[in-house]
Amino acid sequence: MSKITFLGAGSTVFAKNVLGDCLLTPALQGYEIALFDIDHERLQDSANMLNNIKKTSGSTSIIKAYTNRKEALNGAKFVVNAIQVGGYDPCTITDFEIPKKYGLRQTIADTVGIGGIFRNLRTIPVMLDFAADIREVCPDALFLNYTNPMAVLTNVMNTYGGVNTVGLCHSVQTCVPELFKHLEIDQTGVKAKIAGINHMAWLLEVSKDGVDLYPEIKKRAAEKQKEKHKDMVRYEMMLKFGHYITESSEHNAEYHPYFIKRNYPELVDRFNIPLDEYPRRCIDQISRWKKMREDLVNDANLTHVRSHEYASYIFEAIETDVPFKIGGNVMNTGLITNLPREAVVEVPCLVDRNGVTPTYVGDLPPQLAALNRTNINTQLLTIEAAITGKREHIYHAAMLDPHTSAELSMDDIVAMCDELIEAHGKWLPEYK
Repeated sequence: MSKITFLGAGSTVFAKNVLGDCLLTPALQGYEIALFDIDHERLQDSANMLNNIKKTSGSTSIIKAYTNRKEALNGAKFVVNAIQVGGYDPCTITDFEIPKKYGLRQTIADTVGIGGIFRNLRTIPVMLDFAADIREVCPDALFLNYTNPMAVLTNVMNTYGGVNTVGLCHSVQTCVPELFKHLEIDQTGVKAKIAGINHMAWLLEVSKDGVDLYPEIKKRAAEKQKEKHKDMVRYEMMLKFGHYITESSEHNAEYHPYFIKRNYPELVDRFNIPLDEYPRRCIDQISRWKKMREDLVNDANLTHVRSHEYASYIFEAIETDVPFKIGGNVMNTGLITNLPREAVVEVPCLVDRNGVTPTYVGDLPPQLAALNRTNINTQLLTIEAAITGKREHIYHAAMLDPHTSAELSMDDIVAMCDELIEAHGKWLPEYK
């Protein structure tokens, strides 16, 4: 019996999408769906929820919850990762509140920046533990990483974990549909090419019937900028740098040095930037969970419609050898020629029985590659800190972050990092 293992299965809503999709996929019937989470109550919630979907869908797969990680992984063909180390309270709160004392404001803080650096540092050791288990009990498994910070964690699993890993993010498949919907352009028959790095990949080409749509897109975007809307940062970046970015404006506001600035507080209002957005979402999700739990876990008639998540389509393509195209995060083996080879890039990939095969992109436009490299610098220094255990590389990663370095002095950056290391305590014992 083939096996799909889900690490972080207590993420019940996400497990519903990814594993509910698998239960509905004909090529994946008869699989064991192995669930693992350190929160045993949430683990059982997800098992109950998936068994409800199994019943209503008629799936022949077996749902099994494990409290031993190695047993959950044993013999797995596919592994899905959706963990969060440290949770909202205390770690996310710490990631926001200590930088705020230094005058450094953030929106999401899960990719680069100070929040991204420290989320990486507490997650990488756990991921390397996963990798050790995988090498022992399922060395040929394909590991799909959904956990942020995407680029760094995918890189670590491939480079230091010895695990065949592809990172998956929603922002590629939603990029064109959301842009065209907001600009009221018909997307039927549109061709698009997207590549770059996670959360900062670029809509490089967009056309219909051989006609470049960018002039019309930019014209409409310039009109939209006259009134407030939720995508003002991305439109501004497109109008200044020439290309649209895959990830949301609240994310991109903190990836660049142009938008969240103490000396220009009017920019936050002008570009409609939601500071402290991720903590707000966490609080809202926690408050809504009781009602969601009732709807998801205790509904014996729960049904599911296959979502747009890539995982089940990847598994299906590998099982059936019917090709499927994804946007995947993979090591840059010369795929984007003007980005570092040691980085992870987000490029179109073909999936079939041979697995996930990335496609060659070549050079990005120079200004886009330059913007990507500013974030790659911080990613690679964060990895260096995690692998060597050297505290100074944490400082280097933070001092190279575009937003942090634009706002704080080097001395303040070092002091802030020291305070964050101290506050994270048991999650970062190696830097004490």
